[in-house]
Amino acid sequence: MGRGTTPIEAHLLGRRAFGNDINPLSLLLTRPRLSVPRLSDIERVLQSVPWEKGKIDREDLLVFYHPATLRRLCALRDWLLREAPLDEPRPDPAVDWVRMVAINRLTGHSPGFFSVRTMPPNQAVSISAQRKINEKNRTIPTEKDIATLIWKKTKSLLADGTPKLTLDFYLSCGEAEHLSKINDGVVSLIVTSPPFLDVVQYADDNWLRCWFSGIDVKSIKISIHREESDWQNMVFSALRESARVLKDNGYVAFEVGEVRGGRLLLERLVWAAADSLPFERICVIVNEQSFTKTSNCWGVANNTKGTNSNRIVLLRRLPR
Repeated sequence: MGRGTTPIEAHLLGRRAFGNDINPLSLLLTRPRLSVPRLSDIERVLQSVPWEKGKIDREDLLVFYHPATLRRLCALRDWLLREAPLDEPRPDPAVDWVRMVAINRLTGHSPGFFSVRTMPPNQAVSISAQRKINEKNRTIPTEKDIATLIWKKTKSLLADGTPKLTLDFYLSCGEAEHLSKINDGVVSLIVTSPPFLDVVQYADDNWLRCWFSGIDVKSIKISIHREESDWQNMVFSALRESARVLKDNGYVAFEVGEVRGGRLLLERLVWAAADSLPFERICVIVNEQSFTKTSNCWGVANNTKGTNSNRIVLLRRLPR
């Protein structure tokens, strides 16, 4: 499910949305956008937070935040953990929304984020790396009004109005090969993308978001495989479960990329993993792209490092 693009688009298209991810952070990023609150309710929540009662419990985070900002951030974190604990399946939508916006404003490269300038905006660098960034740029964190920034971002996100999403949806947290709460043969389309072997260290990238959300990052069993055979076995298990929940003639769009300098094309492993399963293997759609924003953040020349194409394996569920 990642950041929730697929279930959100499905919902907006009038479909019933399902979503699953191993990391509960995904729920926090997706659920609020499937149950969007009114602006007046979001304003009420922002006024309810005891902003000036926060206590700094992690001094190392001062490399990112001004002391006054960090106290407010800790106040918001503690309040959210009380008002919307992780095990609450449907918290107050306005509280859920405020948390989602805050998670996405924790660190970034512009004044609209809570932090001093850092790179990149969608993940957090380490404490030591941020210290070096501050020294190199000769910058220090300035005081930020968190409530004001959340409100400003909210008004921007909802500038076209609050979408009227009335359909029910189902989101879960767990392994892709065990979608136990989804019945057999009810899904028309699955869009998914797994970790690309051990290319990305998701726990390291999301450590700050998980801290703010009260998630023990060490307890999340994110699949990180070095060996191709282990990764292919993981894909096989996920596809087998996909075949169970799909309707007859339902589709899987399984997005991967090329890794290890383009020497390994992961779609070939997906194609092989589907061989003994009840799928018609239709095609692989390749979308080549030029890096822009992310590559520039890291000083990477376009199409020299990382994943430079989307490679989508399209499968159709054979009739039972």
